Amino acid sequence: MADEKEKHEKKPKPQQQPKQPKQEKKGKQQAAAAEQAPEPAEPVEPAPPARLREFYDQQVRGKLQQQFAFKNPHQVPRLKKIVLNVGMGDASKNPKGLDAAVAELAAITGQHPVVTRAKKAIANFNLREGQPIGCAVTLRGGRMYEFLDRFITIAVPRMRDFRGLPTKSFDGRGNYTLGIKEQMIFPEIDYDKVERIHGMDITFVTSAGRDDAALALLKGLGMPFRVEAA
Repeated sequence: MADEKEKHEKKPKPQQQPKQPKQEKKGKQQAAAAEQAPEPAEPVEPAPPARLREFYDQQVRGKLQQQFAFKNPHQVPRLKKIVLNVGMGDASKNPKGLDAAVAELAAITGQHPVVTRAKKAIANFNLREGQPIGCAVTLRGGRMYEFLDRFITIAVPRMRDFRGLPTKSFDGRGNYTLGIKEQMIFPEIDYDKVERIHGMDITFVTSAGRDDAALALLKGLGMPFRVEAA
């Protein structure tokens, strides 16, 4: 009988833990999230200005203002942009050649080029409107000065039979265009991966508006022009 009474007796319920307030739960969740969150990265230092840009601001600008007697400092000519253009006439027959030219131009300039297309159809050249015919890149700011620095100091001395750049390639408005026969003069090009040797046109656009001021600007930046006979 005693055993039956013990069975019928209710077992004591386990004591429930007191509920934590909502504020404490939120605090613990925020602390756990803070532990899991990655540490904030250190602030990235801005890149130093291009060496040729500092040279222009410190030396070339003052010499040009004194040479041409500019009263307003905004009249002093400056380099606005550099445009590199590669023409591939057989791009429709050889699309891999155009892809290689795009990759090479991107390696040279550090900027992805734009594929240029025909504006109108020409039957004699088997050319259709909108057909890809080349690629081009426009450089401004720091990349422009860095490319010009590498072009003057590294690429130009590697030209074959180099005797100076011609001074008669100005367009009358202070813009200078130079044609290059081989892309191999740039050190970024790997000889083993070159499928075809092609040239390119490089246009230096200035704010001079006149050829003599643009020539003085490019000479001051270090462009090795040819000495023309009198």
